[in-house]
Amino acid sequence: MSTPRQPSGANGGSGGNGGRRPVKGAAPRPVPRGQSTGKPPAAGRAQPAKGQPARAKQPPAKPSPAKQSQARQPGAKAQPAAGRDPRAAARTPRTPQQRRPEGRPPARAGQAGDRPRPRPPQRRPQPRGIRLADPRRRLRVITIVLSVVFSIFAGRLVQLQLLDSDALAADANTNRYLNIPITAERGSITSSDGVALATTVDAYDITADPAMFTPEATGLPDAPEQAAALLAPILGLPKERIAADLHTPKARYKRLAAQQTPDVKNQISDLKSSLEKQAGSRGCQAQKRLLNKSVEDGGRTRLDNECVNPLAGVFNRDTQKRVYPSDGLAANLVGFVNAEGEGAGGLEQQYQHELSGKDGHSSYAQAGGRLVPTAGGSLEPAVPGTDLRLTVNRDIQWAAQRAITDQVANAGAEKGYVIVQDVKNGQVLAMASSPGFNPNDLSTARNSQLGNAALQDAYEPGSTAKLMTMAAVLDTGKATWDTKVTVPYPLVRGDVAFKDDVLHDTWYLTLAGVLAKSSNIGTIEAAQTLGATQPEANRVLYDYLRKFGIGEHTGLDFPGETAGLLDKPEDWKASKQYTIPFGQGLSVNALQATSVFSTIANGGVRVTPSVVQGTTAPDGRYTPAAQGAQSRVVGEQTAKTLTEMLESVVSDEQGTGGKAAIPGYRVAGKTGTANRVDPKTGGYRGYTASFIGFAPADQPRVTVSCVIQDPVNGHFGGQLCGPVFKQVMEFTLKTLQVPPSGSEAPNLPVEWKP
Repeated sequence: MSTPRQPSGANGGSGGNGGRRPVKGAAPRPVPRGQSTGKPPAAGRAQPAKGQPARAKQPPAKPSPAKQSQARQPGAKAQPAAGRDPRAAARTPRTPQQRRPEGRPPARAGQAGDRPRPRPPQRRPQPRGIRLADPRRRLRVITIVLSVVFSIFAGRLVQLQLLDSDALAADANTNRYLNIPITAERGSITSSDGVALATTVDAYDITADPAMFTPEATGLPDAPEQAAALLAPILGLPKERIAADLHTPKARYKRLAAQQTPDVKNQISDLKSSLEKQAGSRGCQAQKRLLNKSVEDGGRTRLDNECVNPLAGVFNRDTQKRVYPSDGLAANLVGFVNAEGEGAGGLEQQYQHELSGKDGHSSYAQAGGRLVPTAGGSLEPAVPGTDLRLTVNRDIQWAAQRAITDQVANAGAEKGYVIVQDVKNGQVLAMASSPGFNPNDLSTARNSQLGNAALQDAYEPGSTAKLMTMAAVLDTGKATWDTKVTVPYPLVRGDVAFKDDVLHDTWYLTLAGVLAKSSNIGTIEAAQTLGATQPEANRVLYDYLRKFGIGEHTGLDFPGETAGLLDKPEDWKASKQYTIPFGQGLSVNALQATSVFSTIANGGVRVTPSVVQGTTAPDGRYTPAAQGAQSRVVGEQTAKTLTEMLESVVSDEQGTGGKAAIPGYRVAGKTGTANRVDPKTGGYRGYTASFIGFAPADQPRVTVSCVIQDPVNGHFGGQLCGPVFKQVMEFTLKTLQVPPSGSEAPNLPVEWKP
């Protein structure tokens, strides 16, 4: 039987070691003979008989190389002997085997030398405790990280501010703010009934950024030329002009064409989109990626033409275009605008400030021609212009324009004009000139047609000015309508012999007859009665001419309006003091002459003419125009007498204005035939034919004047302008619904018998 195992704590220690634990890896101490190890012998081993001496202990055998190798292999486990408790083997340290002497056979099983080596005790893993982090180490790590970050920032700032500053400044040129003007909507010009004569519609300015056409920006050496070749057929402009505009890279804004139609804008937009789509293909994108690489690495120095959109720098800006719905109706009065949209003639020019409003502007950042929405910007909206409502009646204007156009053509004349004026308030109801022009297409008009001849032409009025001479004679009381005047033929004054327009024997006329038969000689004789001397008579006549508005502007302030010509009476030398009374030697414009007759029709009170009825502000508030200034020129009775004398011109069979008669209406008027001053030579050449009158004579409402310059087929005023007056006056009276006259003309006697 095996000896029972001793407890580990017997004899005050474990295994007889005095309580000391065996050192790991150390060989167990040899046990003296006769002393028990405290452990039972291994099973199967021979035990010495009781009372017999124990066998001397053999030195440990030297392990074989194979076993040493096995022992050194990590993880190799010793196999317990057969029949031995594995747990006991694990607890018993294995003694090293003594080296076996050479030539000695190995011990047999059961001998003491065959005892297995004890295994060293295994230490159980001890649980580790929680160790706190070192704060100093953490601070050092954070400090190092922050230092690295700030070093990167500092290096980047040095790169941006010092090393790459020039390159970044160049890049900034392609991403900067653009200031784009916003054109204010121009105010409309309407007739008295609110129908537009000039208005504004949407249009587009075709613009470009020349900096986007440089070789650096496009990769093309001839980008401006390519863009010009594409735009020229659409805009109808020479491609050389477009290319020149695009060759200005310092100018970030260039207007290539102004006020284009939506159709032109859409054509350019579609073409630009097509080129942009082509440039964005996969093949072109691949070429763009190779631009930044060297040629050795397969890079490219430029893109193919198909991969560049030469219209990338072309844009369109919303604007307005001035249009004239009635084409040439009242064009000489309304005027026109130039290519910049500014008034260049007529009322468009005169009221440029009011009509144009106040332009605004927008500022935005762009990069590569595209808006940068996050970069901000500014916007100052435009303030629309003020609308003008004219005194012009659209229907009467049409009738006047048609009548004078036809008669100028029939007479083979250079030009002609018709004015219709309200005698009570001085408002101009029509102002027509021929030839006219179409402001929608100025390319077909000559420069001489673009003005308003009714206000800009200064001409000698001829016999129509005799009305002012008769007004001065009657108003001063020097004569009456029935004063007897003997009219010789000719009349010699100084070294000049004055004649009438027809050869005649001596006439015996009343003062009314002098006006009716339009006698130059009779008018000279009547004017001489104004003063005791000729200079005194000249002064009196001059004062009346000035009160009628001769020699000064009408008050319209129309661009280019002439004030006419009236010398001071001290300068009326030689024959001029005799010709001025019958309308030669002074000059007027057509509105001045018309206003003279309106003054008589208004009972002797002159009203300053006007063409603007009122204005409508951008907020919709309408403001009527101020009434024209009024001034009395002659007495009311003088005006009434003159009206009756003017009726004799039309109604009397000896009168010169029979062609101006209108059935049912009493008409007062005066013909005029004057030598015409050629503006090119300054001498007399041709004639000026005219007729001015008002109706109804018993209750005057409107005045109509007709003037035809340099006619070929005839030259008398009654012959050429009488029919025009009649046509326009009849239409005007019907349009204004003026009732016919309620009485017959007085038919003052024009002759007396000696």
